Amino acid sequence: MSLEYRPNDPAVLADPFALSRRLRDEDPAHWSGQLKAWVLTRYEDVKRVCLDTRMSSDRLRPFFATLPSAEAARIGELIRYLTLWMVFRDPPEHTRLRRLASRVFNVRSMHALRPNIEALTTWLLDRLGGRDELDFIAEFAGPLPALVIMDMLGVPREELARLKRLSDEMALFIGSARDSPEKYSRAEAATHEMAELFRDLIAARRSAPQRDLLSELVAIDEAGDRLTEDELVATCILLLFAGHETTTHHLANGLAALLRFPGEMERLRADPALAPAAVEELLRYDGPIGAQVRIVQEAQDFHGRTFKPGERVFLLMNAANRDPRAYPDPDRVDLGRSGVPHLTFGFGAHICLGFPLARLEGQIALPAVLGRWRHIERIGDEAQWIDSMVLRGMQAMPLRVSG
Repeated sequence: MSLEYRPNDPAVLADPFALSRRLRDEDPAHWSGQLKAWVLTRYEDVKRVCLDTRMSSDRLRPFFATLPSAEAARIGELIRYLTLWMVFRDPPEHTRLRRLASRVFNVRSMHALRPNIEALTTWLLDRLGGRDELDFIAEFAGPLPALVIMDMLGVPREELARLKRLSDEMALFIGSARDSPEKYSRAEAATHEMAELFRDLIAARRSAPQRDLLSELVAIDEAGDRLTEDELVATCILLLFAGHETTTHHLANGLAALLRFPGEMERLRADPALAPAAVEELLRYDGPIGAQVRIVQEAQDFHGRTFKPGERVFLLMNAANRDPRAYPDPDRVDLGRSGVPHLTFGFGAHICLGFPLARLEGQIALPAVLGRWRHIERIGDEAQWIDSMVLRGMQAMPLRVSG
């Protein structure tokens, strides 16, 4: 049977690991006719590209440049802000944006959020009361990371539903393999609305600084270098979108993995101090990032295939994280696993800026969930996975709980 990577095939969305196993073994440098791009699945190949400066992350500006002028004008704000996201920039622009943002968004500031994350976790669980059925994503894993980021940026909590809706609209553009005019117009409208909200908040912080990270971002001045107004807005949109979408799926995928391996779930329930190691293993086993994308700058060879300048390369992070060349028995959850670091949030200069926050939220939330209920089971056999190749997550996660 011929191999073809079709990322929006429902069978691949439900279980990408069966196909990625074959790709790793039979066609590790795979040309996808649907994507018109290369697909890499082995751990060492993905890590190599993450560290390779001849592979560009600046994939949106070349794409937008190919659009007819009328089409580009119709999605002007989408282009304006997304092309300023540091994840879509190369050095020296990426270096500058990341350096300025990390003055505020760093391990120290994120760990200072622990009391707030613990309080929000308890509040969300208490809101569920004594119910025996719930949607884990809609009622816990979705709101928690969004509320954490909103508190960081000083966004009022009553904006939660609105910002979740806007973020979902942007995800259609950023993550979906399906090409449709509708996803461009919806993402443009969402970007415009989110930008308006953050412009207002930034103006308010300029006139009256608060004790939040948004005020610190506004005040950054490194030898006269500051984030411009558009860079501030773009950074806020990036933090909100990336900071909650990925963590939502991390929490849900992590709990689903523990339910698949009940012995490991009991191990964590009995010893919450295992949480740091458990989170790393759950991120490796079924992480929230399906793929990252690079553009070839200089021709180079992978497994006898030549990648030419201008061609796109999809790095399948979850496939790399299940590579038996990197991990023994990779399709099993082992909370005591040690070895090479997973690639879920990238590697090298482009490793996700918010990775320490996602890690911290998992370390707090998952033991709290297991401590709240002695019995947790999925309702229904078939999970509905979101139509995305960049994000890996479920649309809903109905649970029955007790104890």
